[in-house]
Amino acid sequence: MKKNKLSIVISAYNEEGKITQCLESASFADEIVFVDNSSADKTVEIAKKFTDKIFIKPNNLMLNTNKNFGFSKATGDWILSLDADERITLELKEEMLSATRHAPSGVNGFWLPRKNIIFGKWIKHTGWYPDYQLRLFKKDMGSFSAKHVHEMITLKGETAYVKEHILHYNYDSISQFLTKLDLIYTSNEAEQLLGNGYVITWADALKMPIKEFVSRFFAREGYKDGFHGLMLSILMAFYHFIVFAKIWEKQGFNQISDAKILPQTEIEVRNAHKEIMFWFFNEKIKSANGIKKLLFRLRRHLI
Repeated sequence: MKKNKLSIVISAYNEEGKITQCLESASFADEIVFVDNSSADKTVEIAKKFTDKIFIKPNNLMLNTNKNFGFSKATGDWILSLDADERITLELKEEMLSATRHAPSGVNGFWLPRKNIIFGKWIKHTGWYPDYQLRLFKKDMGSFSAKHVHEMITLKGETAYVKEHILHYNYDSISQFLTKLDLIYTSNEAEQLLGNGYVITWADALKMPIKEFVSRFFAREGYKDGFHGLMLSILMAFYHFIVFAKIWEKQGFNQISDAKILPQTEIEVRNAHKEIMFWFFNEKIKSANGIKKLLFRLRRHLI
């Protein structure tokens, strides 16, 4: 019997446009376990060309539940969890096979870096790289808690890292981004925050999106991704604004005094302006020399 048999588990819903390339990249595996979430297109028809181990499950926005089911049906010594919009490169294939053959004692899983291709460009900053994912693990050693759409696999034992990347063709269009934002991600995020006892204040309507923009565009150097970085930072700020709005809705559209809105909004806008200008000067200081560096530091101090 072959040692270190590899099972690749894929869970998909209405992915006829992307699933062929995903399955082609996974065709080297000893086994492909395909969980279809009641697709209405040709996803299953295409999958049948690559594997006969296909399971149909009810569509569940928390797809991690069905991924766990797929893990339970895998027979390999190692499992790779792969999404329909992801691809395995030849280099990653070779490194994974080597990693599973020579895994150090106690290491039951591997983190894989991921290249996110968003709106046609590899995003190297803005919080999307290296985007490590815990995807390769020993059978029965890992699973999702299935509570959050962005959660990582929980693993028993130690982990290590591989160098080669998964290719992730993340968002193809603005409409796709907004659809997932509304139907999947923000509702789940709002429920998680409420479940953890989070209580919003009106100021979070400004603080949450501004904090996210600053984090993406400045702290995680989104500006180095050019206009893509700016647009993605704004879109992610909007994402967090919608999270706030859905929490506000779930808490009954709480009101505050109309008389307080204007003066308190002015305070929050001024604070946001100070923080953003601080970051602008911080970046200018990095590239300046001599007297300019001193002047930028002084101006930053005076904000």
